Amino acid sequence: MARKAKAGFTPGRAKNLVGVAKVVAPALIPVLAPVIARGAGVLSEQYDRYRARRLGIDVADIGRYSGYGARLHARIVGFSESLETLRATDSDWVSKTEARLTQLLAAVRASERMPTARRKAAHRAVGTDLEMMEQELLRRLNVR
Repeated sequence: MARKAKAGFTPGRAKNLVGVAKVVAPALIPVLAPVIARGAGVLSEQYDRYRARRLGIDVADIGRYSGYGARLHARIVGFSESLETLRATDSDWVSKTEARLTQLLAAVRASERMPTARRKAAHRAVGTDLEMMEQELLRRLNVR
């Protein structure tokens, strides 16, 4: 009678696989390391592009916006840049708005070290203020 081969993972098979791995792995590492490094670089670049697209910024500026408040920080900076169009016609409102944006940005930065519930509450408050300011900016630009 012929013996049937046992299916499954036995200690003997495990020992054989470890032996093969000890021989093959050193030969594969120099071949696979550059491929793995290149793949990691591509993935990192794609993730940075994804984050930049979500924040509405250029990929080159991704390092400026990090942490929990990155999205708010990017919105505040973008809003601040858009105020330049009104500086000539309504400089008083622009200066008051810039002062408020500075306060909101400070609040976002300070909230990074707050406990989660307080940080989220602070972000909601900043977001609400920012929405009202954006609506006012659009009104002043005659955009409906």
